[in-house]
Amino acid sequence: MNPRYSLIIPFFNEAGNVQPLLAAVFRTLASFEGTTEILLIDDGSTDTTALELAQATLDRTECRVIGFTQNQGQAAALLEGLRQAQGDFILTLDGDGQNDPEDLARLLPVITSGQADLVCGIRTPRHDSGLRRIMSRIANAVRSRILRDGLQDAGCQLRVFRREIISALQPSPLLQAFLPAMAVAAGFRITEMPVRHHPRERGESKYGLRTLWWQPMMEMLRLRRLLRSQKKRP
Repeated sequence: MNPRYSLIIPFFNEAGNVQPLLAAVFRTLASFEGTTEILLIDDGSTDTTALELAQATLDRTECRVIGFTQNQGQAAALLEGLRQAQGDFILTLDGDGQNDPEDLARLLPVITSGQADLVCGIRTPRHDSGLRRIMSRIANAVRSRILRDGLQDAGCQLRVFRREIISALQPSPLLQAFLPAMAVAAGFRITEMPVRHHPRERGESKYGLRTLWWQPMMEMLRLRRLLRSQKKRP
């Protein structure tokens, strides 16, 4: 029998963050009604992330660790998790420990009750550097204007959605950021809720100026053309 929920968490060089994050995940999911699978994607980590994942999931039959031989990026890791997910409801988190797994329990009823097809977190308050918050604010404003997804915080990876949304997704090197826009373009209902955001305690952010601004801008323009052409089809 397929699980009711599939939780997908990508990791890349998150040594020291694996055990505390998964301990919180296990506590949260223990309160869910129905079976859950946990898909942990190691995106070619070069530190001890793979070892820590193996140790943290020992005797945890609900967990599957999927390892890439080399780093392919967060979008590829997320897509692989989506391809292998079997649950009716999909849940996603970042692997850096800044998302709070307990918030999944708050977002989930919005989907299971039929109020929306996708619910996204809004990090409140943000615990990132001032420069990164400013860049993110500008990028969100530009993205919302170009793609008209109505989203305030496309960078928050704490999300819950119905598996039907997977069929609406397009290949993209920034799938993690533009998944909601694709869902909106396909006619799905999305909403947002404030969620907690913890300071990063270990490791380093994987996002610089290029990944926070230049690449998203180019991909936004490409997706706008693609999504508009799809809407025009009979």
